[in-house]
Amino acid sequence: MLHLEFKQRRDRFMSKIGNGTAIFRSAPLAVMHNDVEYNFRQDSDFFYLTGFNEADAVAVFAPWHEEHKFILFVQPKDRDKETWTGYRVGVDAAKEKYGADEAYPITELDEKLAQYVTKAERIYYHFGRDRAFNDRIIRLWQRCIALHERNGFGPTAIEDPSFTLHPMRLVKSEHELSEMRRAVEIAAEAHNLALELRKPGLYEYEIQAQMEHLFRLRGGQGIAYPSIVASGHNSCILHYTENDRQMQQGELLLIDAGCSYNYYNSDITRTFPVGEKFTEEQRVLYELVLKAQLAAIEQVKPGNPWNQFHDAAVRVITEGLLDLGLLQGEIEEVIKEEKYKAFFMHGTGHWLGLDVHDAGARKVGENWLNFQSGQVVTVEPGIYIRSDFQPLEGQPEVSDRWRGIGIRIEDDVLVTETGNEVLTAAVPKSIEAMER
Repeated sequence: MLHLEFKQRRDRFMSKIGNGTAIFRSAPLAVMHNDVEYNFRQDSDFFYLTGFNEADAVAVFAPWHEEHKFILFVQPKDRDKETWTGYRVGVDAAKEKYGADEAYPITELDEKLAQYVTKAERIYYHFGRDRAFNDRIIRLWQRCIALHERNGFGPTAIEDPSFTLHPMRLVKSEHELSEMRRAVEIAAEAHNLALELRKPGLYEYEIQAQMEHLFRLRGGQGIAYPSIVASGHNSCILHYTENDRQMQQGELLLIDAGCSYNYYNSDITRTFPVGEKFTEEQRVLYELVLKAQLAAIEQVKPGNPWNQFHDAAVRVITEGLLDLGLLQGEIEEVIKEEKYKAFFMHGTGHWLGLDVHDAGARKVGENWLNFQSGQVVTVEPGIYIRSDFQPLEGQPEVSDRWRGIGIRIEDDVLVTETGNEVLTAAVPKSIEAMER
């Protein structure tokens, strides 16, 4: 079944590139210490089309070729090297296991690649961080250009395949949604565990350790991104990852953590008291963020433009901050001049899938993309008032009682045919659920 899923993706992609040839490079190995590597994680586009999970590989798609439309270049079997770094699929199994029409050792790339490019109308290739490989593609293209007048054919342009592939990745298949639901289920259990464990005196990393232990214990690959476990004033740092502070009574704990499962990701944020109850200021701001999030989620449905859910959150938060006296002015002017960004400085969400900030456009030209069934988006408004908060010119001073409070609430939302489904609904977010 999974083999068929990848084949269907390849067939759809190749139908879109026609007489072109697409070349994808695997992700590079990343070095952690001098000669120790991080766990390998395949490039998402490469994985989406192949399911192949090894480094030093190249996938080629040539739909115009009579025999070989899907070609893999891989590391050959090598008993000595596999003793040190693990088993390789090898050339023969690349055809059998991954459905390649032809496979070669990666060492034969320069020798074999030209036959899949020279008669193509254009090359599809994403210029990434591997400069040496980028140069190889440019040299190959230059040779094709030099022969074009003599042969009368060959690629005259290089185009980034992202513009063709990423719209495909935006709409999730049933298989992809199944993987994402499992990633959500595991992360939800971990967040609910954190809600039970929290208490004054614990260190942030103790909560982090319990959550990430559960990610692996339940069969996840691990974290979807570095976990944010931010207490007190740390909750005002959007990408805080030190997680080394001791939590104190009367503070908030903001946890932004997700699990990766078979390459697919979840992304959840909850904010709750370290102790038993919110302070009055914490409660007021929490209710405001929750109101904004619920208003934003209502706008995630087929046909609505991308910006509409963000605009809904902005309006609720701006109106609330004006009512509290933390902002001043006419609401339309405050929104137009983006004065709310002193408190809410990020977008309300992003696409979610193989990447946490998943592939896919938000605008087409000047027009916002409309939501369609099968897309998954995060919805995550927030309010952050740093201890050293400085109001914008012409805006009121902020009393100390508001300072050091950071709140974000984030859910993963699937666009359905009739509206939406909050995939992360198993993690509560009401005031009553956040308090003991």
